[in-house]
Amino acid sequence: MSDRSTMTSPTREWTAESLAAHYVEVRDHTERLAAPLSPEDQTVQSMPDVSPTKWHRAHVTWFFETFLLQPHEAGFAPFQDTYWFLFNSYYEGVGPRYARAERGLVSRPGAHEVGAYRANVDERMRALLDRLDDGTVDKLAPTIELGFHHEQQHQELLLMDIKHVLSRNPLQPVYGGRPAASTAPGAIGWVDVEGGLVEIGHDGAGFAFDNELPRHRAFLEPYRLADRLVTNGEWLEFMADGGYERHDLWLSDGWARVQSEGWRAPFYWTEVDGVWFEHTLHGTWPVDPALPACHVSHYEADAFATWAGKRLPTEAEWEHAVALHAADDPAGSLDRSASWHPSADLGAEADAPRVRQAFGDCWQWTSSAYLGYPGFHPPEGAIGEYNGKFMSGQMVLRGGCALTSPGHARLTYRNFFPPGARWALSGVRLADGGAPSEVGR
Repeated sequence: MSDRSTMTSPTREWTAESLAAHYVEVRDHTERLAAPLSPEDQTVQSMPDVSPTKWHRAHVTWFFETFLLQPHEAGFAPFQDTYWFLFNSYYEGVGPRYARAERGLVSRPGAHEVGAYRANVDERMRALLDRLDDGTVDKLAPTIELGFHHEQQHQELLLMDIKHVLSRNPLQPVYGGRPAASTAPGAIGWVDVEGGLVEIGHDGAGFAFDNELPRHRAFLEPYRLADRLVTNGEWLEFMADGGYERHDLWLSDGWARVQSEGWRAPFYWTEVDGVWFEHTLHGTWPVDPALPACHVSHYEADAFATWAGKRLPTEAEWEHAVALHAADDPAGSLDRSASWHPSADLGAEADAPRVRQAFGDCWQWTSSAYLGYPGFHPPEGAIGEYNGKFMSGQMVLRGGCALTSPGHARLTYRNFFPPGARWALSGVRLADGGAPSEVGR
């Protein structure tokens, strides 16, 4: 997940007490996620896009120290001068940063020292919150709430990153969880959407990152959205039909990646004696045809859609259709901690088709480039750096995934990654503008 850290106005009537309680809840959840990992696990950086677990734990702590304690704590002094440098991410306005691709070389401070850093900042943050009067609460609540959502982003990143780290270990150790019960999915169904002049984007009621604003109008032609995600079984059909060997299915840049990196299957799939296995946080298992296909790039998603005679939805189509026809909602769809993996679709409902698996399984690629909405302006200052400057060379994903923290997803959330990224928990939902057809041809 891309780390984005700018926001709108506060989402609720916060008090010092409620801020303190939620602070503890968010911070404790990060430590629960890190608890199954050894200090050695927490130090490894298995590729440049992955950050060590202890770095995530330290960076979110640095955020509260930098943007809350520094300007508002009497007699402020940083916990450790070098941490200011080590655990900055992309904030040019704050000062120099240690190279992202070399975070795994920082063996010290260790995981235990990072825990001491977290404990120190937590104690100071609680003391700060205890002293806030109502006027100061109103002033600081937006930044504190931003810190909550920023940490939730890194909770998801922590899980995605350790998944890659453990996959590189020849023993492929298990992080946690167990396989979920499987079921045979039905054929893809289609949800008809009239289109027309619609409104998308956040309406200002509740928290949102600045890239979800302003709410604006968009015109959509009539279209259809698939009622579920593409499955592993359908991806196997794509592969069997030469999906990774047919240049006619691929965007030019995607085909170049297929050839240069030898793509033959989704990112965590490995073939052993003619059988495909998938690495997950709960172990490495034979590919389950019923589960959603995941860890595919935008290039792969687009190639699959072309093979299927369909296309990827635009982000406006995705948001509008889900707003009208979702079978689930972000609040109730994101607890996958039993397996830490997407679940199989439970099947069509008796009434009109609905958009299922919208929020709690895979981030879903769209065909939309990541750009600012009409009227978008990034906030001033260092805290506004994380959105506008990345609006080039990225594609938008929507929904949420099995690793997204409960309470963090929403209809208007705009995730983004480069089109070749595969380590994120991303999948595929098809769209088209005509009559439905069978997946595959």
